[in-house]
Amino acid sequence: MDNVVLIGMPGAGKSTVGVVLAKRLGYRFVDSDLVIQEQENMLLHQIIEEKGLAGFLEVENKANAKIQAKRSVIATGGSVIYGREAMAHLKEIGMVVYLQLSCPAIEERLGDLHERGVALREGQTLQDLYRERVPCYEKYADFTVDCEGRRIREIVAEIADFFKLYSGDRYEKENNG
Repeated sequence: MDNVVLIGMPGAGKSTVGVVLAKRLGYRFVDSDLVIQEQENMLLHQIIEEKGLAGFLEVENKANAKIQAKRSVIATGGSVIYGREAMAHLKEIGMVVYLQLSCPAIEERLGDLHERGVALREGQTLQDLYRERVPCYEKYADFTVDCEGRRIREIVAEIADFFKLYSGDRYEKENNG
């Protein structure tokens, strides 16, 4: 198990933390939202508009269930936790880290939910979505990082330190010769 998989709400910092963490570990960076966009040749919000929410979640589940990565940090979309096959695969190939942030902090970071391609059901608020998803993130996480009011470098250091412990001697041998 030589990958780190980041999960959490949209706006929690998965892509930003992922890039910095990948540099720190000397790993590749994979953004599963970009994989989906490339595969479908559409932006996330266009996929949702064309295929509906259920269709988007199906596309997302299949794409994440097929990710083949080694020595990579994988930033997932916030709705990845709805895909059983995807989450089973991601847990098999990596350590799953939940980037935890309060709903008000998420709301402040997000902007236009539609443009972001946030998977909301008709009439669902961000707060509803937050309450629905948090138990799923907690269920799948091997490690949870509280990101509230913290700098990226602190978050990255905490994940890197835990990953070294989690992956044990293999990490040390690969990185120290």
